[in-house]
Amino acid sequence: QVQLVESGGGLVQAGGSLSVSCAASGRTFSTYAPMGWFRQAPGKEREFVASITFSAGPVYDAGSVKGRFTISRDYGRNTMHLQMNSLEPEDTAVYYCAAGPVGTVLNEQKPTYWGPGTQVTVSS
Repeated sequence: QVQLVESGGGLVQAGGSLSVSCAASGRTFSTYAPMGWFRQAPGKEREFVASITFSAGPVYDAGSVKGRFTISRDYGRNTMHLQMNSLEPEDTAVYYCAAGPVGTVLNEQKPTYWGPGTQVTVSS
């Protein structure tokens, strides 16, 4: 089984920066497995933010986060990070770490594994 645990998040003013991290563990977790971030705002569906794989590198949602958010990964430590800059109130959401078996395309297929989520709140 694979376990994902997020850390970071919190409260920040609009225009500020924040980072969230995710640590993956489990005997079956592969360095080549995709990891990514999703978010869910109150009253809205969960949406893809970004993902990263060893072979393809980072993939970002084509919407508002591109250019403001940067995803990175430490493959040796099975950790993933999301640096969020120029935050807007619309970025307020619970941010979820997600992963899937090797070959999963996280922006097109449902992830297999989820973290419990971490709250990011951006005040105006």
